[in-house]
Amino acid sequence: MSQALPLPISPGQPLTALAPMQDVTDLAFMRVVASYGAPDLFFTEFFRVHAQSRPERHILRSIDENDTGRPVFAQLIGEDIPHMVRTVEALLRHPVAGIDLNLGCPAPKVYKKNVGGGLLRDPDRIDLLIGALRQAVPGLLTVKMRIGFEDDAHFERILGIVVRHQVDLLTVHGRTVREMYRSEVHYDKIAQAAARVPCPLLANGNVTSAARAAEIVRDTGAAGVMIGRHAIRNPWIFRQCRERFAGREPLRVSLGDVRGYVERLYHATRQEGIPERAHVNKMKKYLNFVGQGVDPRGDFLRDMRRAESESELFGICDRHLLSDAGAAFAPEPYPGVIARPNCETPVGEPDGCSLETVSA
Repeated sequence: MSQALPLPISPGQPLTALAPMQDVTDLAFMRVVASYGAPDLFFTEFFRVHAQSRPERHILRSIDENDTGRPVFAQLIGEDIPHMVRTVEALLRHPVAGIDLNLGCPAPKVYKKNVGGGLLRDPDRIDLLIGALRQAVPGLLTVKMRIGFEDDAHFERILGIVVRHQVDLLTVHGRTVREMYRSEVHYDKIAQAAARVPCPLLANGNVTSAARAAEIVRDTGAAGVMIGRHAIRNPWIFRQCRERFAGREPLRVSLGDVRGYVERLYHATRQEGIPERAHVNKMKKYLNFVGQGVDPRGDFLRDMRRAESESELFGICDRHLLSDAGAAFAPEPYPGVIARPNCETPVGEPDGCSLETVSA
């Protein structure tokens, strides 16, 4: 018998979750987000599962050293059932809130191995895999998926598999794998899933603000939202969602507030032994998202991407964020200000959309 989902921070409100993002949702980032208002649920980066794999130590830290006050689910990606079960057994020795199966990663280097979003081409394999995981997980088993690979032809069948194996929480990103992050989100498919499955469902995809979160929950019938890229841009978004769900005006964030966030993120994510230039380049990849709310012309993004040192980076931040520190940080991304052109514009096929595969 599965246990109940953790209660939201504000009982009775829709759930919020930070999406699992490779190279992003480590312990340091979870702590930073929690300092601005934690989501109800955290999910780890995915544990890669294969014959030689062992749970990655740096991801285990986000479970074992979690001091955010909120539960963390361990996400797995793989398709070898005995090794998936073996990994589940290892992870259940740690303080996980539950086990999450990745059926949505759209990176070609992932789906070409028939894992993540690649499994959406093979409902029979999904049936066997979820069935085995259900047997292995005595507590909460959750699934994160897209609506299909090339199209949504298998969507209804996969929803039936989720129902039959009594998955405890389903997250649906309303695009196909092939659509990556480029298309409009198919919220009608999320609504279809919310009506089909008895478990709570989280809506995922272009949850850009608290206002959009409230609209998406209303329009889809979802139990809540999972937010990824827009929580990098705006770590206050989970607090703002709770305020909006309660009928209050969400917190106004200023450019000065954003300058404080940048500094906190810089120091929290810095690792011993990593050269300054390498860390600056990693920060640029977070700031690609932050810059979507700084100015409508993308001037901050253009200048930030040229920084080569810590002093240059913070000089640019000071110029753009402190010259009018009380000015509002846009609650929605400015139209046309693109964080990751290779992932979000309809040309090319990137090898993945993690921080580490996006050029600075």
